[in-house]
Amino acid sequence: MPKRAVILSGSLGLGHDVVSEVVSASLAGLGWESRTLDCMRLLGPRAGRAGDWVFRRLMAMPGVFDGLHFAHLRAGSRVATAMDRAATPRLVAALRGELRREPADLVISVFAAGVPAAAELAGSRPWPRTVVLCPDALPHATWVRPGIDLFLVTSPAGAAGVRRYLPRARVGVVPPPVRPAFAHLRPRLQARASLGIPADARCVLLMGGGWGLGPVEGAARALAAAGVHVLAVAGRNRRLAARLESLAAGSPRVHPFGFTPRVAELMSACDLVVTLPGALTCGEARVAGRRLVLLDAMPGHGRENLQHELELGGAEACGPRPPEITASVLAAFDRPAPGRPRTAGAGVPGEDWDQAFAAALASIGLASGPSGGRANAPTFREAGYP
Repeated sequence: MPKRAVILSGSLGLGHDVVSEVVSASLAGLGWESRTLDCMRLLGPRAGRAGDWVFRRLMAMPGVFDGLHFAHLRAGSRVATAMDRAATPRLVAALRGELRREPADLVISVFAAGVPAAAELAGSRPWPRTVVLCPDALPHATWVRPGIDLFLVTSPAGAAGVRRYLPRARVGVVPPPVRPAFAHLRPRLQARASLGIPADARCVLLMGGGWGLGPVEGAARALAAAGVHVLAVAGRNRRLAARLESLAAGSPRVHPFGFTPRVAELMSACDLVVTLPGALTCGEARVAGRRLVLLDAMPGHGRENLQHELELGGAEACGPRPPEITASVLAAFDRPAPGRPRTAGAGVPGEDWDQAFAAALASIGLASGPSGGRANAPTFREAGYP
């Protein structure tokens, strides 16, 4: 009988869902069965909708979100504790019910709010082994709880961030999770031909995350006017998608997309990726070998991700206004292309997420399936342990 896993995600933006998709695919490759639970839905319809509304409002007020992140979530203040207490009992009750209905061998949380619930369950055996995967540059206090069997992060800085709260935590450094499509990227010219992009044109992929945040429309207009072909992605922002379609009707250099599964193809076609500093998008751009122009417009963890990506190299930062974006993109085109930027994680070229993930599970006794866990795979390092 195959081993079974529960993945705890959260429907705030698309990043958590995509990481869940990657983890699910990796588990399937190891012969596991998995199901993903949305923590926002587990909270109940009213609480889930309220949480989504509050998060969107906070993201629209960068100073307030920065205050919440740095003064409370990172510090682990009374406000953060109150937020945990409001959500965790509901999540624990719902998760217990799910596990009684369909037991699992592993609970892996890729969403911060799911971590306290997983940790509370871990204290009452027999329950599944527990793993936390934090793709952001630095985990805040909600990501770290006693009782978790293994924390997975994508850089030594992330490992140190876990130990800021739990000095003896078991932490592993893995490459950033990337979707399976990035293992088989189409050649640039083929991708351009399929998208109608001239072979010798300057081309950027412009993204604003799953919610289509930032000046996507204005930046697309300004870049197209400067002679750049723009693959403009609106995500699930239907109003933005409609505006991009309208813009494209009068500007042949604008190529609009809504929510699309073709991100790997778009990255293959472009020269640069212009985006918010979301950890998943940046990791996929690096796997595709594309330079990044990052909008300094994402508060809280976005500021930490931005600094981390700049330190890795192959990335530029710019302001969030269309003229600034255009100036930064044109300057990046005119500079000589650097060597292939380092990936996040352990920083060794050619590292493979699937092998690292299999080895991580093997390190806590959960090796199984076609890959056999590959416990000696060089792509997983248990940070701070000999």
